Amino acid sequence: MKAYKKPAASKLLTRFDNDLKTLLMEDLRSFRERNQFSSSNKQAVVNQQLSAA
Repeated sequence: MKAYKKPAASKLLTRFDNDLKTLLMEDLRSFRERNQFSSSNKQAVVNQQLSAA
């Protein structure tokens, strides 16, 4: 009985999907790092408005 091997196209698609996922996760991580300061500032402004009321 022969062992089942994935066709070449399937291997390429799997590799492409994994590479794309890695790139997207890196982009998301860098986006969150860049926007962390602005989101914390927005939260501080909301808290100040609530405490002033």
